[in-house]
Amino acid sequence: MIDPELRRSIVELGMVRSIEIRDDGRVEVVVSLTTPGCPIRSHFQQAVAKHVSELEGVNSVDVGFDVLSDGEKSDLQQKLGRPKLPEGALAQVKNVICVASGKGGVGKSTMTANLAAALVAEGHKAGALDCDVYGYSIPRMLGINRKPDVSPERKIIPPVSPSGATVMSIGFFVEENAAVVWRGPMLHKAIQQFLEDVAWDELDYLLLDLPPGTGDVSMTLAQLLPQAKILIVTTPQPAAQTVARRAAEMAAKVDLEMLGVIENMSAFTGPDGERVAIFGEGGGQLLADELDVPLLAKVPLSGELRERADEGKPLVIEDPDAPASQMIREAARGIIASTPVELPVMQAAQAAPAAPNGGGVSGTELPMVQ
Repeated sequence: MIDPELRRSIVELGMVRSIEIRDDGRVEVVVSLTTPGCPIRSHFQQAVAKHVSELEGVNSVDVGFDVLSDGEKSDLQQKLGRPKLPEGALAQVKNVICVASGKGGVGKSTMTANLAAALVAEGHKAGALDCDVYGYSIPRMLGINRKPDVSPERKIIPPVSPSGATVMSIGFFVEENAAVVWRGPMLHKAIQQFLEDVAWDELDYLLLDLPPGTGDVSMTLAQLLPQAKILIVTTPQPAAQTVARRAAEMAAKVDLEMLGVIENMSAFTGPDGERVAIFGEGGGQLLADELDVPLLAKVPLSGELRERADEGKPLVIEDPDAPASQMIREAARGIIASTPVELPVMQAAQAAPAAPNGGGVSGTELPMVQ
């Protein structure tokens, strides 16, 4: 079974402290947690009990917990190559979707903000994480201009936008419109903190607004979120479509699943009703066909879409009947149809030996639950 945040088998990571099999068919399993207040403890309990109870001869399952000792945590950090172990911040997020493009200027941030609002309007809990550290714009587009609070557990509480989407961005922590001048390692650390030190709580969808291109941030997210999916935004012209394909190639190289393509600025309809394809036509469909993924929507070029984004009032909320709003809502419904309904807390791994994790320092014991 796979830890939902460490993305490795709990047996492989040495987190199965012991397995005791009784003569009456009762099995007792003790799992070691990284922290006593682990938010995903109940998920571990349910998943372990479910999987063990399906084995032949098992009549009941008791699941107990203890906590890894400092030495065991240090060993685990070295094994994972991570300076810090996550404490369940993303454990209750069902789907993480990276909104990417090969180049800037295609409306990727506008799509992210409006998709987050549209997903909320469709009855889902959604959030937006502004990973474009140098070009942050999500707080403005979703109408938030205040610093986030901090919980008693020292977790950052993401503000909730008027549209109902929770939001996190480097823009909350710098002076208004200040330039962020950082090297790659600082970007990596900031993104890691946004993923692990923010109290995202229960979300059906967390949308990540990636910076243009295929650089440091994309590789960081691939390392920290190997189960995320990639959504590509492009404009219709061949030049943009060719560059957008590089973002898809990046996703393939780091083994991230492609979710689909959105074609933005597909056409413009003038006051007289004439339809003008300013940026050409067909690029989004061509890219989707090449990648063998659905074209989720063709969003028309819209002055209203831009104006409402600048005002912090997503068009999908302000004018849901606008043609651009309808297309974005269609894309949101496509995302919903393409993603799982249930939280993939644990996944079946290849057969691992059902034996005690021998040796090591015993951690702090927590109560047994049934």
